[in-house]
Amino acid sequence: MAKITASVYTSHVPAIGAALDLGKSGEPYWQPVFKGYDYSKQWLKDNPPDVIFLVYNDHATAFSLEMIPTFAIGTAAEFTPADEGWGPRPVPKVIGHPELAAHIAQSVIQQDFDLTIVNKMDVDHGLTVPLSLMCGQPPQSNFAWPCPVIPFAVNVVQYPVPSGRRCFELGKAIRKAVESFDKPLNVQIWGTGGMSHQLQGPRAGLINKEFDNAFLDQLIADPEALASKPHIDYVREAGSEGIELVMWLIARGAMSDVAGGPAPKVTHRFYHVPASNTAVGHLILENK
Repeated sequence: MAKITASVYTSHVPAIGAALDLGKSGEPYWQPVFKGYDYSKQWLKDNPPDVIFLVYNDHATAFSLEMIPTFAIGTAAEFTPADEGWGPRPVPKVIGHPELAAHIAQSVIQQDFDLTIVNKMDVDHGLTVPLSLMCGQPPQSNFAWPCPVIPFAVNVVQYPVPSGRRCFELGKAIRKAVESFDKPLNVQIWGTGGMSHQLQGPRAGLINKEFDNAFLDQLIADPEALASKPHIDYVREAGSEGIELVMWLIARGAMSDVAGGPAPKVTHRFYHVPASNTAVGHLILENK
């Protein structure tokens, strides 16, 4: 059967993608950010997945305020980098895994989670920036991401957005779906977005280091309790865009300790402020 071997958590700040694309990653401002992912890039090479299930939020490219699904799974064979207003990022197209994606959709819907099936969509920085951070920029001689990716978009843009509890339980359903797939695939699940930031209003530029690090502590040690945190706490403490952190609970709910297994191994943890006007958080957990 397939199995989830690890979960990866990372911010997906668009300015990080721009810094990479414009060759600015070596500049003093950006060096500390990218240094935090040096270990992670080597770890991914040493622990290559067959498939990445990547949880992210769309930023009005594939979806708009006219139609926003709460949970949407990409089942296509490939996904093109989106043009977010300044041209698509110069990164490879994303190759999907339609067979596993369709199986997960079937299983999760039968577990009473309503998913939107998406057979065609472009993917924006919410998905491509995490791939760039973890994989590096693929060389032109082999211009491809290292493995197939299943995009899983979550609405954290238009209220009402899903609760942390709903996301955590969805992660459990995804783990069951993966484990019922009858091919021996090594699957990693990535939760992206956050950490604390606010892009507009009187609190624009808000960053809360204490909240962010307490969130990481609890995500590791007590995700069950963290899943009960109400939306208002995220908004008050982490800014209007801090609600993106509920997507990390999907990845955490898919880890085996939630189903009674041993606690995961904390392989890497990193935190830095600022990157643009956002706090950057990053964590790798491995199932034992």
